[in-house]
This record gives sequence, C-alpha cells and structure tokens, in this order.
Amino acid sequence: MTLQLAPQEALDIAFRNARTFNKFTDQPVTDETLREIVDLMKWGPTSLNSQAGRFVFLRSKESRERLRPALSAGNLEKTMAAPITVIVAIDNEFYEHLPTLFPAYDARPMFQANAAVAEKTGFRDGTLQGAYFIIAARMLGLDCGPMAGFDAAKVDAEFFPDGKWRTNFLINLGYGDAAGNYPRNPRLSFEQTTQIL
Repeated sequence: MTLQLAPQEALDIAFRNARTFNKFTDQPVTDETLREIVDLMKWGPTSLNSQAGRFVFLRSKESRERLRPALSAGNLEKTMAAPITVIVAIDNEFYEHLPTLFPAYDARPMFQANAAVAEKTGFRDGTLQGAYFIIAARMLGLDCGPMAGFDAAKVDAEFFPDGKWRTNFLINLGYGDAAGNYPRNPRLSFEQTTQIL
C-alpha cells in the first residue's frame, strides 16, 4: 500500500481535475499572488539547482499588444482576453548564478566551454520550472492555459532583443471559466507508457 502524504483533494487540484483553460473570469490576479506562485515553484528540483527558468507577466493591454503579432490565429483571442499571459523563458546564461545557487564547486566552466550542454541543460530545467509553475498556480487556486502556438523568434525579438533570455512557451493565467473548456481528452495507460525492468 502506498503511503499518501497529500490529501486526495490536493492531488485532484494539481492533476486529476485540472484542465487547460481557454477562458477566464474577470477576477484579477494580484502581484502578491504572482509572487506566491514563483516563491512556491522555485523549490522544484533542477540540475545543479540551475533554476534556468524566467517568467515575464504580461498584464497590461500594451504588453499584450506587443505579443499579438507572434500569436497563431487559434491562440489570439483567448490570449488577448486572459487576465495575464506568462512568457516562460530560459536564461541563456543561467550558469552565471551557479556560484550562489550551487556553491559545492564552480560548475560554470562546464557550461561556458560547451554551448550545446548549456543549451540542453537550460531548456530542460527551464521547461521543468514552467511545469512547476503550472502546478504551483493550480495549488494556489488559479488556472492555466499553456500554449505552443506562437512564433518564438518574434517573441524573442520583441521582449528579449539582447538575446540573454529565450522564449520556451506561453501560459494564459487567471481564474478559469469552465464554459471555455473542451471535453477532457483521454490519457495513455500505465501499460502503454512504462516498463519495469
């Protein structure tokens, strides 16, 4: 029997009953709530504690209009209407923070000397942090609509012209309106996705 530390309700909120939201209510998302999400999300593990993820919150109409040219037609209307859109980005020079985040030894040279390893590590750990962000937001009562339908090069040119950060994916964030949800899609079974060796 599995020892369960989290109540069923928490598992439902984070996973089983959670949905990708396309529509949100008018309830505002405060700066304090955004800070709570990030302060919770940051405790998820990343390699060498790299914490390569970066988050840009687009709340104002002006900031959202800057994003408009990069959005696919299917994501345009819902993104313009969402309370906040999050650009989940990756710090291309995440390793510069390693002396503070991973003081056991100086890990910077392994990334400074190998751009491919730095890119792969940054992408993996930044993506993990994006997933942690979604779970943290759900646990704090918000809903998410993660998206990949956009032109990342256009987002980078508009928001990260110095090239230090690069776009990974987008999340529409707020208090969801279930009226905009599609029917729940099936998931693959344990037998279809796993091996025990």
